[in-house]
Amino acid sequence: MRRQKQELSKEECVQILTDEPRGVLALLGDYDYPYAVPMSHVYVDGKIYFHGAMKGHKNDSVKKYDKVSYCVVDKGVENDDGWSYTFKSVIVFGKIKILTDSDEKAERLTYLGDKFFPSHEDTVDEISRLLNKTEVFEITVDHMTGKIVEEK
Repeated sequence: MRRQKQELSKEECVQILTDEPRGVLALLGDYDYPYAVPMSHVYVDGKIYFHGAMKGHKNDSVKKYDKVSYCVVDKGVENDDGWSYTFKSVIVFGKIKILTDSDEKAERLTYLGDKFFPSHEDTVDEISRLLNKTEVFEITVDHMTGKIVEEK
């Protein structure tokens, strides 16, 4: 990290990954073009999970090349000047894989559902209905950095 004074601690990075609902997943896509896609995620036990369809551009990219980055930005705080913000961001570098064990998929989907659905019952209903039609992705974190930025 070039600007050491802006660097966030590991604990601050983990807090952002835990609290924030969305990020942008960057993969190596077709014809080696970068492919970045917004995702809703959950951070559990040092790994990032999200779900998606069982076919498509993202799946093809994951199967082709397992190195990814994932960027999460917090909501930020408006500065006193009324137009600029101070915000924090985290970038994760890691390896992605598709989970294949049904029990493991259901457990990770439960974490996701409980973060986003109004109730645990809604989570259970959705998983029982869609488990076999849903892909679950796992990012193992190799390295992460975070920083605070004050727009000027």
